[in-house]
Amino acid sequence: MNFTSHTWDLVVLGGGTAGIVAAKTAVSLGSEVLLVEREHTGGDCLWTGCVPSKALLAAASSAANTRDSSKFGISTSEIRIDFPAVMRHVQSVIHQIEPHDSPAGLKELGITMLRGNGRFLDHRTLEVDRQEIRFRTAIIATGAHPSIPDIPGLQGSNFLTSDTLWQISELPERLVVLGAGSIGCELGQAFARLGSKVTLIDIAPRVLPREDDLAAEFVAAALKRDGVEILTGAKISLASIGGGGEGFLRLETSDGISEQVNFDRLLVAIGRTPRTHDLGLELADVELSDRGFLAVNSSLRTSNRRIWAAGDVTGHPQFTHVAGVHASVAASNAVLGLNRKAEVTTIPRVTFTDPEVAAVGVSTETSLDGEMKIVQLPHATLDRAITQCSTDGFTRVALDRKGRIIGATIVAPRAGEMLSELTLAMRLGLRTREIASTIHPYPTFSDGPWNAALTDVRTRLESPQMRRIFRALRWLAHLRLSA
Repeated sequence: MNFTSHTWDLVVLGGGTAGIVAAKTAVSLGSEVLLVEREHTGGDCLWTGCVPSKALLAAASSAANTRDSSKFGISTSEIRIDFPAVMRHVQSVIHQIEPHDSPAGLKELGITMLRGNGRFLDHRTLEVDRQEIRFRTAIIATGAHPSIPDIPGLQGSNFLTSDTLWQISELPERLVVLGAGSIGCELGQAFARLGSKVTLIDIAPRVLPREDDLAAEFVAAALKRDGVEILTGAKISLASIGGGGEGFLRLETSDGISEQVNFDRLLVAIGRTPRTHDLGLELADVELSDRGFLAVNSSLRTSNRRIWAAGDVTGHPQFTHVAGVHASVAASNAVLGLNRKAEVTTIPRVTFTDPEVAAVGVSTETSLDGEMKIVQLPHATLDRAITQCSTDGFTRVALDRKGRIIGATIVAPRAGEMLSELTLAMRLGLRTREIASTIHPYPTFSDGPWNAALTDVRTRLESPQMRRIFRALRWLAHLRLSA
């Protein structure tokens, strides 16, 4: 096909979640779309992120549940981990999902795909491997890649990242994970459950620094039960890594002690950096923010009025679900000339450790200003949690003065699923009374949000004002019955 023969309605640069959703949205609206991808469609989520990591977590969870089955009165012999088989399971899951985002599937939808490196030449021209592509509008969805810290001895070394981890075939005997955020905690726990001796290191004072203190405490305790050594508040001064990936880190802990941590493999998981290099952004007058992300307005438009952006490259929360929703907004704005705003407030997030941590909206730490009320339900009182011996967790909801939900944090085995109800309630401005008056199935972990809402409603009903109202209503009821 001659890609240079005409002007495309929309050119999408990047074939990950954001790029694919943007292309599908634009085609469904009747636009002629060209999707440019330099490697393979599906992006980080399919090949190195959500899909492989959750497949690995499922295998690790199975091993942990087998070991813990004695608490249910079930005895098992010693389990054996076949790590190459675990990794084959991970790859099998990837390939089962791959057809959803394959070039053939996109072609069936009417999306034209061009493989190669895309680079802007000017405001409305893109070059892909020496082919000049003209466009009316464009969307940049090039995603992000693992960040590498500036540590002496680390650059160019044989360490692992969330991109390269899936290529190993042997279980590391000693694994050091650099970074105690969501990715580090998830993968650290998984490898510990599969049999590695894991050390989790971070300069932050605790694991999951973005989450509430109590949520982080539950996760830290779970990691330690699984055998993970946690070194937080630690500054690394030197890394030394051999050709096989073995080596050591030299660090200073928060209490001033210098020590050396040896490993067989090192996994760097400190965050992700936007892919903006060599895109010709300056030729297209597309500006970057001071953090290195693409600068976009509330409608996801860049400084070039013909170009929008979506996904991890924008600086919005780096989640697949955000990338997909924002891409749909960007595409409809680009091809229809709309000015839809991207949702940036009600964005849920989940850390898929065991237990999971799910949160949305404002922090649910204790409020001191009187403008926010915190309602907390410990899962030690949750019947389903008790039946499953999984009471380590809580549901915590933040409410404004009118009882509307403005934030939530949940720690539970399926906290991600439990959070959806509260996310919808927050987006619609619902109060606890709407949740409390909705019949929920019993017994489920969703009783956590429900019972938290019921707790708040009961508290409000016990206020002096409501008691006076109830007293008056009882008196009127008595008069009617006496008539």
